[in-house]
Amino acid sequence: MEKILLTGSTGFIGKYFLNKYKKDFEIKTFSFKKDNIEFLNCENIDVVIHLSALVHQMTGASKEKYEKVNIVQTTELAKKAKISGVKQFVFMSTVKVYGEETDIKYTENSQCNPEDEYGKSKLKAEKELFLLSDHNFKISIVRTPIVYGYGVKANIKNLVNLVSKIHLLPFYGIDNKRSMVYIGNLCNLVECIIKKEKDGIFLASDDMSLSTTQLIKLISKNLDKNIYLIKIPFFETLLKLLKPSFHKRLFKSLEVDNSLTKKKLNLKNPYSIEEGINNMIYGEKI
Repeated sequence: MEKILLTGSTGFIGKYFLNKYKKDFEIKTFSFKKDNIEFLNCENIDVVIHLSALVHQMTGASKEKYEKVNIVQTTELAKKAKISGVKQFVFMSTVKVYGEETDIKYTENSQCNPEDEYGKSKLKAEKELFLLSDHNFKISIVRTPIVYGYGVKANIKNLVNLVSKIHLLPFYGIDNKRSMVYIGNLCNLVECIIKKEKDGIFLASDDMSLSTTQLIKLISKNLDKNIYLIKIPFFETLLKLLKPSFHKRLFKSLEVDNSLTKKKLNLKNPYSIEEGINNMIYGEKI
């Protein structure tokens, strides 16, 4: 049984992984907020899963804050892990390292051109980690699109709340493509990386992408709510002017193709996107 050190165990992904795999791995947790890294003992640890991060902030955060949390703390932990003889370091990154919304699918080998400080800090952390990699210290980078599941917050939660309360919504016929990953599929990917001792860059994604219209219909179906989608003239133009960040998320595409990841790991997602949406609303029996 592998011995794992897990950071970010109180976060959305961390709590799920800890609960789901506590019988499969011997898991020790570490918090940068509560614990002192100087006293961290990584001896006898096989794998570090580093989930702790300063995630994308809608209201923004300083470059220095992103660098301190996402780069400095990451490299500090990785160096300590390597010196202690840890054999694998799994780092949770983001598709933001590629850039923003586009009509071209991102792949594992797509050129990285992050536009915001969050994406830049994650890419720099990746580069610093690869400098530490060698035959005895494998670096595994997992890049994720939007992660959803029971207890998710931010945009997905807001959309679920909107659909549950309002029967008439101006989102008819939106023809974009957004990749997402159900938290169960993401954690299954991490499990495969660990058990097969694979290193490199991996992309997480559900098996199909959804348009905003399709996503709303799936949510309403699982909520058993009758909703009516309409198209309001100039709504998209007005939203683009007043709320450009919301406009991007609702009308633009951000799609990934993780065929190389699936081939490298012989990976099959255990959950369909329909199951993922249902589990997001009602919870999953673990």
